Amino acid sequence: MNLERCSGVLLHPTSLPGRYGIGSFDREAYEWIEFLIKTEQTVWQVLPLGPTSFGDSPYQSFSTHAGNPYLIGLQRLASEGLLDPQELNDAPPEVTSDPGRVDYGVIYNWKLGLLRRAAANLHLPNNAGKLKEFQKFCAKEAKWLDDYALFMALKDFHQGCPWNEWEAKLRDREPQALEKARQDLASAVEAYCFIQWVFTTQWNELRAYANANGIKILGDIPIFVAMDSADAWANPELFYFDMNTKQPTCVAGVPPDYFAVDGQLWGNPLYNWKAMKSKRYAWWIARIESALSRYDMVRIDHFRGFDEYWEIPASAPTAREGKWVKGPGADFFRALQKRFGKDLPIVAEDLGDISDSVYELRDAFHLPGMKVLQFAFGAGCWGGHQFLPHNYPEYCVAYTGTHDNDTARGWYEQSSSNEERDHFRRYFATDGWDMAWTMIRGIFASHARVAIVPVQDILDLGSQARMNKPGEARDNWTWRIFPGQLNEFTANRLREMTLLYGRERNKRGNPNQSKKDK
Repeated sequence: MNLERCSGVLLHPTSLPGRYGIGSFDREAYEWIEFLIKTEQTVWQVLPLGPTSFGDSPYQSFSTHAGNPYLIGLQRLASEGLLDPQELNDAPPEVTSDPGRVDYGVIYNWKLGLLRRAAANLHLPNNAGKLKEFQKFCAKEAKWLDDYALFMALKDFHQGCPWNEWEAKLRDREPQALEKARQDLASAVEAYCFIQWVFTTQWNELRAYANANGIKILGDIPIFVAMDSADAWANPELFYFDMNTKQPTCVAGVPPDYFAVDGQLWGNPLYNWKAMKSKRYAWWIARIESALSRYDMVRIDHFRGFDEYWEIPASAPTAREGKWVKGPGADFFRALQKRFGKDLPIVAEDLGDISDSVYELRDAFHLPGMKVLQFAFGAGCWGGHQFLPHNYPEYCVAYTGTHDNDTARGWYEQSSSNEERDHFRRYFATDGWDMAWTMIRGIFASHARVAIVPVQDILDLGSQARMNKPGEARDNWTWRIFPGQLNEFTANRLREMTLLYGRERNKRGNPNQSKKDK
């Protein structure tokens, strides 16, 4: 990952402020980029941008290639003549009633309806030019888009039922059944293609604005796909399924750990790595190609799964019943290097109970790992702990916390033990006042090449602003910034900290400019 010493902020776009119930690619997203520019940041880290399924987790998506329709900027659609502005003015009160939270049920029922109407408006005479651009997009992205759009249209037709509960001809993708479905559901299929065209167009414009101002996007790839996804439906031979019923025979998760005493039973289908290898990992290479068309670099969540993964019988009630199984290892990353070059733009999420072989795999391919300051304190965590800032190597990405952690303030006030708080105060020689910014200072002052701060910590917010609590199914992924909350005081403070520790953007020219170019 070719970045000089720099810093950035973790903020998922759903958390941006805005009028219509969820953050989007409207004006507020550009104001967010301007905040990053003003504060001398180099990296904007996002969570996965795919369409979310039940539970609203960005790590459980209907597709590894598609974008989340909730993020589409409605005001931009209205300004382009694809929506009637009055439809936005007539938004139901429940859409705008709580600017600090996302109500996904309300958004699902209201926003998707507007997007379908916008798709129909594409065929109006004054939109002929846009229709041609849409058709070009569909042709270019057909390899994944055709399956995804049909999958979503079929899910709607089946009232949301998972694909492996559809009638056998559709579940098993019999060609005649698929062709008939494409004809019968042509309008719905086109609407899902349209939504992806709009998402891609708006996101690419936002990313281009960020890149033009020296901001790089760090994306996120969940290692596994959702069971109920176009990926699993279109490629069942690449997963461990009973090929007669298309039910998984084993599923993914992690053993008991810091976050969950019974482990985490994720339920994702596991890859048949032997089948993947026989095709030289073509499915994964296409997935990373797609990600790098959207981001400048990617974090791969649960990197350990490439070395070994926790295999849980599909019938098991908890993750405790699982076992470790070897993954594809170095062979997989050699295939990636053959396609993408030796310097892979990948951050390895190497957190948790990690074996030496995982670190060896990471280091063999020169991938930066992660250091999370919240994990550095407590029993047995004195001066030698790897997550204490004075121990960070240069080639890593340091965090105060991640989307799975409590906020820094929430950690100190509620989630940490007395021993952890005592260690924290001793380490930073503080009485605990202003502890979120004490943690920011800690990672910014470290040797870590990149320091990333969740926006909640910049705002010094408590546990009420937590993004996700692993193991709990409710009230996650809903937090949003209030309008005006990112004020001048906060911007000045972040900028000063960035300058103080030599992490400012373009301090020696463009971070991606080679010596030859200079």
